[in-house]
Amino acid sequence: MATAGRRVTITMKALYCQQNSPGEEITFVFQERENLPPTRDNDVKVQVRACALSWIDTKLLSEIKLEKELLPVGREISGVVLEVGRKVTFFQPDDEVVGILPLDSEESGLCEVILVHEHYLVHKPEKVCWAEAAGTVRDGLRAYTALHYLSQASPGKTVLVMDGASPFGTIAIQLAQHRGAKVISTAYSLEDKQYLERLRPPVEGMRQLLVARVIDVSNGKIDVSESCLEETGGLGVDIVLDAGVKQFKAEDESTLKSQLLPHKHDIITLLGVGGHWITTEKNLQLDPPDSHSLFLKGATVSFLNDEIWNLSNIQQGKYLSILEDIMEKLSRNIFRPQLDEPIPLYEAKVTMEIVQKNQARKRQVIQF
Repeated sequence: MATAGRRVTITMKALYCQQNSPGEEITFVFQERENLPPTRDNDVKVQVRACALSWIDTKLLSEIKLEKELLPVGREISGVVLEVGRKVTFFQPDDEVVGILPLDSEESGLCEVILVHEHYLVHKPEKVCWAEAAGTVRDGLRAYTALHYLSQASPGKTVLVMDGASPFGTIAIQLAQHRGAKVISTAYSLEDKQYLERLRPPVEGMRQLLVARVIDVSNGKIDVSESCLEETGGLGVDIVLDAGVKQFKAEDESTLKSQLLPHKHDIITLLGVGGHWITTEKNLQLDPPDSHSLFLKGATVSFLNDEIWNLSNIQQGKYLSILEDIMEKLSRNIFRPQLDEPIPLYEAKVTMEIVQKNQARKRQVIQF
């Protein structure tokens, strides 16, 4: 802390990502920042206690003209309110909050103190720890988008969650089961299979499995569509939540995960009548025969992009009620996230490099 006359300058470090030219590998750098700008009318000044790390989609940022030389890193945050703007109505100092910083945020969540518009925050329940709040909020939002808005997971329906042992897959399974749906999941390794088979509902003494069937695809010999049709008596599944698909026969299979992905024809085959295919494959291409098969089943294909909530203010009320519901389910142990041990701030740069290379199997959270 340096003093110049009467003005006190507070220096804090924040993490940013740097990409000098398109296609070039991005690097992560700590930058010193001096003093936050004045708190505006609707701003909340938050002392960050935890920040979860997520993969940065530089292509999306470029497409919506949000590319910058230095991009702030860390958007899912939890912390304590230090100060509020004069028009803030939902929060007051000492409140515990959680939220996701918007795509166009100038703030890095990996900084001790940040300014956030009040419409991006909700209250954190007292019994939920900082790391769990920050580490669950985005996966919870994606699961709600997929299973509540793009489809309706409900009693009597069968949901297939691909790669169910991933942080997102785990929360999606827990939400689908809580809604009364029967859940099938794929596992990419023996360790993932054992994890999924151990999942139980939060009710004490209840021995029911969260996942009705775990399909181990790690050896590449199991046919996912055949297993799903067998499990559903030939009817097919009502909702498929993929984790990427193969589109062409001669596709790049450089990583183990890409080798284990199902082909798009397998997904269409295992879909039931009136089924919903929710895909994370942003460049999905459907040929006329694929479209015809979907037409005959009266099935739909939806693209899962959880950023849509903050791209239009018209969805703000729904968005905040989803975040509140996620925190409520977290406080009741309905959601039990796949988190790694909390990481100190000085390891954030190295950890973010691992996350950006998609090499982390559990959600990584920085704790202050």
